[in-house]
Amino acid sequence: MDIRQLEYFLAIVDRGGFNRAASALYVSQPSLSQAVRALERDLGSELFHRIGRRAVLTEAGRALIEPAREAVRSLETARASVVAVHELSEGRLDMASMPSQAVEPLTTLVSAFSHRYPGVSVAIHAAFTSRDVIDMVRTGAVELGLLASAGPVSDKGVVSHALGRQRLVLVVPADGPFSGRTAVECRELAGQRLIVGQSGTGMRAYVDALREQGIEFTVAAETEHRVSLMPLVLAGVGLAVVTDAWRDLARRLGARVLDIEPESTLDIALVSRRGSLSPAAAAFVTAANSAGQS
Repeated sequence: MDIRQLEYFLAIVDRGGFNRAASALYVSQPSLSQAVRALERDLGSELFHRIGRRAVLTEAGRALIEPAREAVRSLETARASVVAVHELSEGRLDMASMPSQAVEPLTTLVSAFSHRYPGVSVAIHAAFTSRDVIDMVRTGAVELGLLASAGPVSDKGVVSHALGRQRLVLVVPADGPFSGRTAVECRELAGQRLIVGQSGTGMRAYVDALREQGIEFTVAAETEHRVSLMPLVLAGVGLAVVTDAWRDLARRLGARVLDIEPESTLDIALVSRRGSLSPAAAAFVTAANSAGQS
């Protein structure tokens, strides 16, 4: 077994099949298949059921994913440590972020990091819920993750670095309700049409809690694609409860942003995997912690 075989195996898992993995790796499919066959012989077990052009993970294959990611990540960390001798002049940092936090504070954090380490490429992977972020970090799919949660992160599988809190606000179209207001009481959302995100997000938990309090509203749209929130609001489909990270963008697009009373917030955190981090990840965490304390 060698690290190249594990990289090939993970590429098939992540890309959903041999064809796409071969294209992403810039190798021929026969070469890729041969490498996987060799890995299966070394392990004494098939990793994929080959059904036509599909590759479905066997139980053994599923069991290999996390150890394979750890092995590949450890090698990447070792390589990056050598590069670090040259003060992070090159390299790559993989991180995941929930959509709202990809607006802020991710933009500010990556901007500061990139100015300090221009040779390091930051690859940002999409995650829709805090659980998604934690799982991606814990399994080694990424090294760092940015998330929002209703309370501090309690998962023992990752290390959490608190970055502060974001207030929940209401985004309203320019000609929408609450004209001339800067704030709205949560009970005033009764009878309104709301655009909501998917279950598992802090923003969705907030509007679900409103219903539990007897505040009834209509769900005008439910979307996993957070980028569609602003267009839907501006089109008059409904109102949206979002984090304060959206305030500047929403205003630039022509929407109005109202504080919701009583104030409700989400905890923002950067999470990292336990154990040693690559120099790039360690530098990013240090920079983020400094920003959070300033």
